[in-house]
Amino acid sequence: MGLREIFGRKLRLGVVGGGPDSWIGQMHRGAAEMSGFFQLTAGVFSGDAERSRRAGIALGFDPQRCHGTFAEMLAAEARRDDGIDAVAIMTPNDLHHPQAAAALDAGLDVVCDKPVTHSFAQACDLVERSRHRGRLLAIAHGYSAYPMIRHARQLVADGAIGEVRMVQVEYIQSGPAAAVEEGPLNDRLRWVLDAERSGQILVMSAIGCHAQHLACFTAGLRVDRLVADVGALMPGRQVADHVSALLAFEGGARGTFTVTQAAAGGENDIRLRICGSRGLLDWSHRDASYLKLALQGEPVRTIGRGDPFLPPEILALGRTPRGHPEGLREAFANIYAELAQHRMAIELGQPAPPLNYPRIEEGAETMAFIEACLASQASGGWVQLAKLPTAATAR
Repeated sequence: MGLREIFGRKLRLGVVGGGPDSWIGQMHRGAAEMSGFFQLTAGVFSGDAERSRRAGIALGFDPQRCHGTFAEMLAAEARRDDGIDAVAIMTPNDLHHPQAAAALDAGLDVVCDKPVTHSFAQACDLVERSRHRGRLLAIAHGYSAYPMIRHARQLVADGAIGEVRMVQVEYIQSGPAAAVEEGPLNDRLRWVLDAERSGQILVMSAIGCHAQHLACFTAGLRVDRLVADVGALMPGRQVADHVSALLAFEGGARGTFTVTQAAAGGENDIRLRICGSRGLLDWSHRDASYLKLALQGEPVRTIGRGDPFLPPEILALGRTPRGHPEGLREAFANIYAELAQHRMAIELGQPAPPLNYPRIEEGAETMAFIEACLASQASGGWVQLAKLPTAATAR
């Protein structure tokens, strides 16, 4: 009997942000339901209280649980016998820290969109709150939950490619490849282009944090120091749309990192290569269900999601038969499922199954990476990354 059956019910989820027209809102809500472990129960869907209530009703939520503010939702749900167990946060970036902090303090688990905070100090605060309250905080780095990325991580950990010597990651996107600042700004563009709201480096808040996490997660390594070029490819742009960096990992491996949102024609083109002493792994988001393993002196192998020889924990991450494509929503659903299984195991006093979902400690490492990029741009040299105050990590 599985954890869900023993626990006896799905976890009740409250959402904040992600109204009816929000792509990321649809992604999170769909993934939570697809996971099979969550029931969408309550929510706040707009910064305007009346609009929030109307939006929740339009999405099919119980009108009594469509709230006007986040504080109202936390208070109202705490008074119920069937109150929410967790919160999914998909609001503008500057709200992530205060809302995650309030949810943890209210005794709720959290799934937070990226970037998890505005600064390394705020991320460390959430690490401390999570540990102190005994709550879980997952970050929606969906790319890290693809079955083939999980298998690549396992192959690296098992020594299949030998000692890791080099990691290359890139994320090329066309988002604001045009001068969007010169046209009419919708609500989302208005806050995204405001550095006080979107984050210290726009491109890192939008996509670069995914690339950094993907590289470190899959290689099982932390960046020790870096030298970075931070700026804008679009002439006259006041926020950074490009970061390139040379990386030095703990243990001696080297790496390269390139992200931009100003590459005209780019389509969320993510590429990861991990080179070891015996061979390399190569993964592309354009073909996410497949992983190339090239060992020195052996034929190149292409491993597919659903191949019967894969470990059962990797096969379990897929939801459709071999050869049928799966995508980002399924990967997001894996994060929701893993957090839920972790919570259920804790409540039942049972050992948790293998859990690799991105946690707040990794979010703090991302914020340290971003701040090091800024410091390197300012100094023109190599910069050491800040470390968490304690030695304990989620990795």
